[in-house]
Amino acid sequence: MQAPSRLVSLARVGLLALGLSAAGGRVLLAEAPAYPQFFAGGQPPALVNSRLAQRTTLLCNDAYAVLASGVTHGAIWSAERPTAATVAAARDTVRESQFYPDPRLPAADQAHLEDYRRSGFDRGHMTPSGDMPDWQAQQQSFSLANMVPQSPELNRGIWAGIETAVRDLAAGEGELYVVTGPAFQGQQLQSIGPGGVLVPSATWKAIYSPHAGGTGVYVCANTSKPRCGVVSVATLISMVAVDPFPALPASMKEAAIALPTAEAGRHGSRRRSPRQRQPASLAEPVFDR
Repeated sequence: MQAPSRLVSLARVGLLALGLSAAGGRVLLAEAPAYPQFFAGGQPPALVNSRLAQRTTLLCNDAYAVLASGVTHGAIWSAERPTAATVAAARDTVRESQFYPDPRLPAADQAHLEDYRRSGFDRGHMTPSGDMPDWQAQQQSFSLANMVPQSPELNRGIWAGIETAVRDLAAGEGELYVVTGPAFQGQQLQSIGPGGVLVPSATWKAIYSPHAGGTGVYVCANTSKPRCGVVSVATLISMVAVDPFPALPASMKEAAIALPTAEAGRHGSRRRSPRQRQPASLAEPVFDR
């Protein structure tokens, strides 16, 4: 039997329309400037609304960096730079590991295995384990700080297809900058487990393609019948107050490049021309206004 989830009032947990209330973020890392390889232009994703910074911890790993939240008990964003070489190495890496609470976080800010147990939600990777180029990097990707609750239909369906599509794009173009995260919208948010891990209303994956000279964002509703689409980075910023690529000019964020289409449940993708444009409004209904 699944453990019942809870509906959490935004006011009760100190959240506002865009997320976390009150400033005073904490950054714990091993010298953030030493990890510019994960960030376009060497700058980490920016929190446009400073309220998102409450109880945050920046964790740097071998192949990705993640900003973890002690309020949501999951990732705010998770950044990586897949290349043709890392994708090839990842394909030769046996995918096996176990999820674990991240001991680098304060005890009160950690998610735990029992939070997800019998919740009806998957532990959804933000930076996927399938992108990890070696055994150690893959173990690091299973940190619960890199997770958010995702519906099984999303996590094992179209989201897996999107992850594969992005890997294929990185292999074909040589490199990408990718930032993935959750959206928390609506007057009430669902939570799971004794720790109160918040369930996002949607998840997104922002792509910067140096080859195409543009950006775009996949967005998927986190439901049992997920719908997905593509929006511009500018739209993403306006809706979740996270700028995945603050070093890029505003003009590069205003329109979405055509990202590869993904096939749900097949872990495969069909490439599209990166210079073909598609409407940035395609997935806007995914966001609650």
